[in-house]
Amino acid sequence: MEVKIPKEIRDYTESVFFGLSLRQFICAVCAIATAVGCYFGLRSYLGTEVTSWLCVVGAAPFAALGFVRYNGMTAEQLAGAWLGSELFLAKELLFQPPAEREALLAKKRKRGATL
Repeated sequence: MEVKIPKEIRDYTESVFFGLSLRQFICAVCAIATAVGCYFGLRSYLGTEVTSWLCVVGAAPFAALGFVRYNGMTAEQLAGAWLGSELFLAKELLFQPPAEREALLAKKRKRGATL
């Protein structure tokens, strides 16, 4: 009997069904359900070939949610980090050479003293 031990303890995931974690299993079931629903719902309208491509396109996001990790983050964590950096914490950064910055600060101090 051989037990696999990951080098990094944080990489450990408990397998629940068929060697998949619970997250991966749920996302796989959702992907399969989406593909089957697309197939039976669109087969009579679009034909088999177009419907099969739509099944793949429909199931791909669910598969990505369950199986893809980027820099150790799941898809939800990655989306949250992206939203945080692009929408909530977005600000314009300007580079100003030190001489210009000092001149602007001096003008600001001068205006503040006269008010």
